[in-house]
Amino acid sequence: MSCALVPFGRFQDLEAARDFLCPHRRQGSAAAGRESGKPTNWEDGGWGAWDEAELPEPEEEESTSKNQRNYWLQDCVLSLSPTNDLMVIANEQKAVFLVSKWKQSDKGKEEMQYAVGWSGCLSVEEGECVSSVLCIPLASQKRSSTGRPDWTCIVVGFTSGYVRFYTESGVLLLAQLLNEDPVLQLKCRTYEIPRHPGVTEQNEELSILYPAAIVTIDGFSLFQSLRACRNQVARAAASGNENVQPPPLAYKKWGLQDVDTIVDHASVGIMTLSPFDQMKTASNIGGYNAAIKNSPPAMSQYVTVGSNPFTGFFFALEVCTSWLTLEPATPLAVRFGIPDSRRHGEKICLSPCNTLAAVTDDFGRVILLDVTRGLAIRMWKGYRDAEVGWIQTVEDLHERETEKIDYSPFGNAQCPSRVAQFLVIYAPRRGILEVWSTQQGPRVGAFNVGKHCRLLYPGYKIMGLNNVTSQGWQPQTYQICLVDPVSGSVKTVHVPFHFALSDKKSERAKDMHLVKKLNALLKAKTSDLGSILTSERVPLSSLTNITQTLMDNLEKQELECVDEGLLQFCANKLKLLHLYEIVSKLNSQSIQEDTTPSDNDLAKLLRLEEKDFHRLQTLLEKYKKENAQTAVQFADEDDVLSVKMFLEYLECEKDAINVKNMEDNECVTLGSFFFWKCLCGESSTEEMCHALESAGFSPQILLSLLLNLWLSREKDILEKPDSTSCLHTMLSLLSKMKVAIDESWDTQSVSPWWQQMRTACIQSENNAAALLSAYVGHSVTAQIIDSVTEKKFSQIVVGSDTESWEALSLDAEYWKLLLKQLEDCLILQTLLHSKVSKKTMRVSSLQSEPLGRLSVKKLLEGGKGGIADTVAKWVFKQGFNPLVLNLAQHRNNTDNTEESEEMPTNIFLEEPEIDEDLETILELLQLAYQQFPCSLEVDVLHAHCCWEYVVQWNKDPEEACFLIRSIDHLRCIINAHVQHGIALMMWNTFIVKRLSSATYLMDKVGKAPKDRLCRRDVGMSDTAMTAFLGCCSDLLQTLLEADVSSDEMQAPVLDTEDAWMSVEGPVSIVELALEQKRIHYPLVEHQFVLCTVLYAIMRFSLKSVKPLSLFDSKGKNAFFKDLTSIQLLPSGDMDPNVLSIRQQFLLKVVSAAVQMLCSQKAKEASEEELFPFEKARNWPTLAVDLAQYLQISEDVVKMHYVCELYSYGMDHLGEEAFLQVSDKEVLASQLLILAGQRLAFALLQIQTKEGMELFARLPPTLCTWLKAMDPQELQNVQVPIATTAKLVNRVIEHLPENHGQYSLALNLIEAVEAISS
Repeated sequence: MSCALVPFGRFQDLEAARDFLCPHRRQGSAAAGRESGKPTNWEDGGWGAWDEAELPEPEEEESTSKNQRNYWLQDCVLSLSPTNDLMVIANEQKAVFLVSKWKQSDKGKEEMQYAVGWSGCLSVEEGECVSSVLCIPLASQKRSSTGRPDWTCIVVGFTSGYVRFYTESGVLLLAQLLNEDPVLQLKCRTYEIPRHPGVTEQNEELSILYPAAIVTIDGFSLFQSLRACRNQVARAAASGNENVQPPPLAYKKWGLQDVDTIVDHASVGIMTLSPFDQMKTASNIGGYNAAIKNSPPAMSQYVTVGSNPFTGFFFALEVCTSWLTLEPATPLAVRFGIPDSRRHGEKICLSPCNTLAAVTDDFGRVILLDVTRGLAIRMWKGYRDAEVGWIQTVEDLHERETEKIDYSPFGNAQCPSRVAQFLVIYAPRRGILEVWSTQQGPRVGAFNVGKHCRLLYPGYKIMGLNNVTSQGWQPQTYQICLVDPVSGSVKTVHVPFHFALSDKKSERAKDMHLVKKLNALLKAKTSDLGSILTSERVPLSSLTNITQTLMDNLEKQELECVDEGLLQFCANKLKLLHLYEIVSKLNSQSIQEDTTPSDNDLAKLLRLEEKDFHRLQTLLEKYKKENAQTAVQFADEDDVLSVKMFLEYLECEKDAINVKNMEDNECVTLGSFFFWKCLCGESSTEEMCHALESAGFSPQILLSLLLNLWLSREKDILEKPDSTSCLHTMLSLLSKMKVAIDESWDTQSVSPWWQQMRTACIQSENNAAALLSAYVGHSVTAQIIDSVTEKKFSQIVVGSDTESWEALSLDAEYWKLLLKQLEDCLILQTLLHSKVSKKTMRVSSLQSEPLGRLSVKKLLEGGKGGIADTVAKWVFKQGFNPLVLNLAQHRNNTDNTEESEEMPTNIFLEEPEIDEDLETILELLQLAYQQFPCSLEVDVLHAHCCWEYVVQWNKDPEEACFLIRSIDHLRCIINAHVQHGIALMMWNTFIVKRLSSATYLMDKVGKAPKDRLCRRDVGMSDTAMTAFLGCCSDLLQTLLEADVSSDEMQAPVLDTEDAWMSVEGPVSIVELALEQKRIHYPLVEHQFVLCTVLYAIMRFSLKSVKPLSLFDSKGKNAFFKDLTSIQLLPSGDMDPNVLSIRQQFLLKVVSAAVQMLCSQKAKEASEEELFPFEKARNWPTLAVDLAQYLQISEDVVKMHYVCELYSYGMDHLGEEAFLQVSDKEVLASQLLILAGQRLAFALLQIQTKEGMELFARLPPTLCTWLKAMDPQELQNVQVPIATTAKLVNRVIEHLPENHGQYSLALNLIEAVEAISS
């Protein structure tokens, strides 16, 4: 045996990664460059264009550009996880994460392929680039997978000095700036079990090299921090909060001194000096009088390569660990080195045993270092730009020769395995990969691999193991690999152990490998018959003849010479071939079809009353109509099972035939081969069952195949009503087989035979087929029970009338229960298949995801709320108005009470759905309500719909309509206890964290924040955040109303239908809601005020408003606390400054509301589209309500509202609002000024001749007053003078005669009348 270069993986599309990382090396870019470089005509080219010697040949130029494209991997930074599951390729700011997947190659073989799992830009700081990458697999902490890799962390070093940690999907976990210089190299060391008792146990660590410093991060600290960060990121993603607090990292920083340049390093680990080396080192450092400690100190050794010295050796004593981000480095002087002023080191690679290191330099040399002694012990020449790595091979104890004459300690097979190390050198300039035996050994292998490859040697395994967890399971990690971008393959090197032995023992070990391989080949029983039977080209008759001939020849031989295994193999295969021939013959013999059974015949067969049978037909028709979309179909009825597949599916054991473990579609194919013709009535059922029983099939296997076929061909079965009677016949025949039904079975025990059939029906997602098979099973069971009971009664009572007796059994009761469950499931599935036609309605991607199919098992495992939760998911997908559910419930109640009252249907739908679709859905909903009066009680359904919508909104907060619809469902809940609990759970689970982030953001910026800030801090756009704040206000208002109403009604009693009493699973949402504590009403009201304030700021884009400045310290501290807790709230007189800020805010809101009201006609469509919940919101009234809570005079707000209405020229609304003001005298004086501004504009701003003459006739006092007016304060000056006259008259009505401005008002009315006349 020799060295081998073994491929273990391929790339799916490496060119796409190349084009993404190196766009300048794309295939088209070189051609484009050549085209752009060519002259447009011969005159532009100059005389030099005629010199043929300077022009490259086209083929040569093309090959040159191709080679340049192939060299792109040399410019990139690569890392492959030791567990082969992840590869990272990075260039400058970009990176591509490639994940491994097992797929079939073009040749049909399973192979590992690397496909792009994530790609993007990793740089954060301006101008930074990726300088080093590591893929570190982290060990799992679960008991079931101790020691196995759990996930892989990608560590990336940047030129900015940052080290960032990512998940496999590109999510940033942690970023640390440990030094401000560029990161040169990342190295990792993981735990290894010491091979000898005297070897020091090494700790795990991550070492980071900077131009003048080394930072080492403790492996245990890093492992725990990465796990914590990953958990935090997962929780943040689930809750929508992006703020992740990374835990601190424990690290040590060493400032490397007395070295010119450093380009690479190796962390050897902790070493303990021998007493002699301790005294020698102390004498070299401290001289003759140096003090010697009793115990040698533990030191960490580092080896660097660069210049002056070429290699430097550093020894660091243990120091305190730092936890800060930027900490000054501890100085560390070089102990000694290999001085060579002209030589510059490029790379260093430490051996697995930490005793040797391979160093490459700029002279094209590879130097082998003895790390312990600090000596160069070997040198290879002619390896410029070389890449190096190591392979460690462990001896196989079974292959060690045990000769009596060999008395060496290694001659005993009980000695521990020996370990050999080989140095692998890749010379890219020569395109050769070499394997060398260290330290004085020869070259043991060489491979021509091309000049564009990259050699990867991680030097570590899985992080997070220890001396206990590393012993249980040995991870499948690679040691070294070669990445070839031309062929797109990843290869590793295998080196047998015997290459490390001397020449004599090497030859002997090689011979032993060959002998072992020959023995394995000779012992393997490879039968040519097996290969013939697996051929698809050999016909059945030939296979039968070949097998029969071989079997006859074997039987003629002597018993001692006959291979019993081969003889039995022939007998088994011959038996299966005969069975295949019989079944094929029966399927080809078409029988004369009987007349199709009538409905009455089927009803009697299934033991159903005529009314029940017609109801069953109606349900199946509705199911068939709604289930018209394409379903998964297995083998077609025309497909014939090949002999090859038939032999692969079955196996013989003695006289019995068993079915191998197969996929579901394979079971259906085999069952179709046996039974489909029989179910269609085209083949003899009796003959088929007799043939299969005679062949050795157990009835249980046949029943399983039959049910798999029946349940998977639902669409075909519903098209063939007579298949039900065929199933009845076949099931009756199978039940009469031996061992089908135990002889000891009686009516008071459960038969495993029928339980097997019921289990299949329970697990099936094809509800119509399952229901039909259950009816057939129930009928056959009753038929058998009747015959058994009749025999018993004939023995006990002779001649008595037994026709009036009804046989009862436990199996029959189980069948009745299952029939009810399957019928319920069928109705529910029919409802879930129904759809509303959506033509103009925008559909979210979350709503377009298909619903899963139902089964009785799923409903039984879904908990008490599982049925309502399933319907809620369907309601979410349809997206219709919540009141549609109420309409169906109303119709259901109307039908039950026989009332003729009808509700209009068109008011419940926002989109013009087709009436026929709506009527179908309402009918199906009514049917579902009748089947599930408890599980689909309208409050329970609304509660689940509310929760479903808010869960989906949390997945995509941009879909504000989901949150709005969730609150619509919440408001439809009638029982206040349920409404209270659901609202409180929504607040605690989804709302409060986002609201807190929005509040602090708005308070920080002092205005409505821009879209970018909203997305960064709250995780949604500014428009979505506006809607979110409005929903928060509505949610709290609903919670307050529910708290008040809950005192007037009882909590509901949650019941379950009798057929579904055995459900198990999670607790229902409604049950959780009823367990919630009562809220503290003043605290919720306090929080409601804040939400309304925030919503007003965002809705009207108010500026210079800090929402938290409207509250004192007590009020601020009470926000975002548990709503059921009692907090210290503001009480008594408020600070005047706070009251002033509150009043200014409320006046701003009123002004903005009036402005919006004025411009509403122009923006009516867009406003309703963005804020559909604004229709019932009256902002001036809301401002008055807030004024009461904020201790501001309500009259001040009302008067400001009236003045704003008149300022905008909406006098008709101002007259209505005028009546709501208490202090009309003060308001009249304010409106007098407004009227004066209007008159001043009419007389002074327009400056007509008539106006100036009239102005001259006015009293001097009025003229002076009008000149002082500023019409620019009015929002609308184009108001008719007659309207202004009405305003002045209203002012005079409410000003007393002794008022200081009463005379001015009289003069003003005279002037207005003069203008109007």
